[in-house]
Amino acid sequence: MRDINEANITDAVIQRLADTPDPRLKQIVTGLVRHLHDYVRDVEPSFEEWQLAIDYLTRVGQTCTDKRQEFILLSDTLGVSMLVDAINHRLPEGATETTVLGPFFVAGLPELPPGTNIAGNISGEPLFVGGKVMSAGTGHPLAGAVIDAWQSDDDGYYDVQRPELTEPALRGRFRTDAKGYFHFWSITPHSYPIPDDGPVGAMIRATKRHPYRPAHVHFMISAEGHETLVTHIFAEGDPYLDSDAVFGVKDSLIQTFAAREPGMAPDGRAVTTAWRTLERDFGLKPT
Repeated sequence: MRDINEANITDAVIQRLADTPDPRLKQIVTGLVRHLHDYVRDVEPSFEEWQLAIDYLTRVGQTCTDKRQEFILLSDTLGVSMLVDAINHRLPEGATETTVLGPFFVAGLPELPPGTNIAGNISGEPLFVGGKVMSAGTGHPLAGAVIDAWQSDDDGYYDVQRPELTEPALRGRFRTDAKGYFHFWSITPHSYPIPDDGPVGAMIRATKRHPYRPAHVHFMISAEGHETLVTHIFAEGDPYLDSDAVFGVKDSLIQTFAAREPGMAPDGRAVTTAWRTLERDFGLKPT
């Protein structure tokens, strides 16, 4: 096709994709071209706006490091991550709902003994976390399931954002026992802002949004014969539950982090200060 113009350019590009050998790739790229061209026709950007968009995406890429993924953050704050998550996790009854992975997951952590305090030397209100991992539908406990848990500190930072930390903190990997049970200690999470010192933060400010996420603990749970679960448990009463910057809150994932007086914890530990408990069971979808 020649003599390309506003009316026929979309068809011309799609025609060039006709011989793409992988049918799924053909579907993805063709859909991208069609919707992207429709978007451009809808908003009719000026040359200056188009160049600004290219510059913005360039800066998003340049902000990415081995410890920060600005493109995931952009996807999160535009609601794309949660939309992809919803499409890919249509779950049966009894399965724990999913939410975004977030940009601060760290793979390959060593497994820790039950009851380990993942806070280490980081101060905060003690939090006991415990629960069971089960197969959705049957409720059968899953022995040997692997639980990755991680969270931010009282100042809203993850360990990978703290250059002075040389070891993982407020994150750990555990395994369920024969009854599907696991437990560990941490500190009570608090609401915090997403990293807003880069291009995503600039977008947040330009659109008059706040950058805060409600208090939560991340969980990634895997077990043989089941889909890996990625989810959060959010603290009941947090002021940002209805305006999470990354649209990740679901009612079923909100829970009270119960306040406790000094005394004996479920694992037999004597606690001399005020503390809290998060006891939660998780249902995994069979593959």
